[in-house]
Amino acid sequence: MPINAQKIKLSIGQALLRLTPLILMGTLTLATFWLVKKNVPAEKSAIERVRLHEPDYTITSGALSALNEFGNTKYRVLGKKVIHYDDDASIDIETPRIRLFPPEKSPVTVKADTGHLDGDLTTLDLIHNAEIFRPPQAATATEPARPRMLARSSYFKVLINDDIIKTDKPITLEQGVSIMQSTEGGIFNNIEQSMVLSGHVKGRIERINPGAQP
Repeated sequence: MPINAQKIKLSIGQALLRLTPLILMGTLTLATFWLVKKNVPAEKSAIERVRLHEPDYTITSGALSALNEFGNTKYRVLGKKVIHYDDDASIDIETPRIRLFPPEKSPVTVKADTGHLDGDLTTLDLIHNAEIFRPPQAATATEPARPRMLARSSYFKVLINDDIIKTDKPITLEQGVSIMQSTEGGIFNNIEQSMVLSGHVKGRIERINPGAQP
């Protein structure tokens, strides 16, 4: 059967004509992709990206201790869950408890439902059902006996390096059988182990007989 070269050329030409729109669309797509890639800045490295406030690790039943210049424990922070954030090195704590160990005095325990420790490890915010507890202290050669102390508030700020605990929220203070209430909070000095109340203060003060259980 003879091959008609003219018909073959005509068929190829018609096929190319039909494919022309597809070829043009493909060319435009490639050109657009090239232009976008050329004009989009290169992706920044992980170090250059803006850090997000996201946890980088979590510790269950975590503890953090600090020593004084003599190698003795100055304070210890404990929590049911400790969540550390990479961007500012701050720490969220579930059911936090901090124990302060002033020299030659009874250790003081401060606790709450939730807590936040700043990245410098200098300020601990204690939120919801916050308490300061100091057990009774026997008399020494330089200090009189002290009864048990319990202070309750919705919020306490612990200034760790200053040995100060303070709040501007209403506070209830119990010392032995005495009880006082303040409308504007107060300041607890851990070195002196004394509390100064602010605002309107009311309550009752009762003395404990010598030898009685505080």
